[in-house]
Amino acid sequence: MKRRVLWLGAYAVAMGYLEAAVVVYLRSIYYPDGFTFPLAGMPDRMALIEVAREAATIVMIAAVAALAGADRWERFLCFSLVFGIWDILYYVCLYVTLGWPPTLSTPDILFLIPVPWVAPVLAPILISLGLVIGALVLLRLRARGAVVAFPPSLWALALAGGALVLLSFTLDSQVVVAGGQPPPFRWWLFGAGMGAGVAALLAGTLRLRRMIGSVARSRS
Repeated sequence: MKRRVLWLGAYAVAMGYLEAAVVVYLRSIYYPDGFTFPLAGMPDRMALIEVAREAATIVMIAAVAALAGADRWERFLCFSLVFGIWDILYYVCLYVTLGWPPTLSTPDILFLIPVPWVAPVLAPILISLGLVIGALVLLRLRARGAVVAFPPSLWALALAGGALVLLSFTLDSQVVVAGGQPPPFRWWLFGAGMGAGVAALLAGTLRLRRMIGSVARSRS
């Protein structure tokens, strides 16, 4: 698994650079003076191509995760790992190539499906860090013999957290689409969602560690 994780990381880093390169080209066309709000007008055909490109990116990550994972849990964790590294490296490469974002509080368009997602750059980086750390911790526990399985209550907590984060990203999408400036980001909503997700991960991890400990004691 260590070897697979290293190859997945290399793939994610390369994808992060590739994604940044595409955005550099787009911004040189539509934002020659630097990316800012309100959004520049983009022909419908180009907008559809961009949406399809984003969908293709998710398919690429899912495909490599499906090949790397031995079961559904491993595939999910591999997807989370690649997605998180890819997203972080995307912003690192943008900063290296464009000097953007100037600060982590700079607002950005994160995604376009099904509506534009808008948030300061720090928000997706925090999510991606959580995905990477969570995936690595759970993969390590699996390597130690843990059977990764969470009760419905923890799944509900994690899904609720994800829904709150998604809501914080998409609440102001219509304002941005209409050509307006994004209003102040709802950090309280994002924080509640992030907190729920972290709580679910910590509770699940502690549960698995206790299971490993009890198995070890029974064998001794």
